[in-house]
Amino acid sequence: MSAVLEPTDGAGAAAVYCAWCGGARTEGEHAACDRRLATVDPPRHCPVCARRMVVQVDPVGWTARCSRHGESAGQNGFSWPGDEAKRELDP
Repeated sequence: MSAVLEPTDGAGAAAVYCAWCGGARTEGEHAACDRRLATVDPPRHCPVCARRMVVQVDPVGWTARCSRHGESAGQNGFSWPGDEAKRELDP
């Protein structure tokens, strides 16, 4: 799964904007955005200030950088049924 390490404003402010669409979390429905962030896509907007972030995706994960709040990182959310058991068997 993608793990979003949300940037903070230094005071530990909670995310007030959607990291996928940039809309206010209190306005509209963000269930589809949350599903995308949890499975495949990296965040595109800073959850603290809604600025568009610089995103870099590579084969093992992604990084997203806000000009005001720093960098967050995660892994690509691709897993298949049985992956956990297979990893336990691999040396």
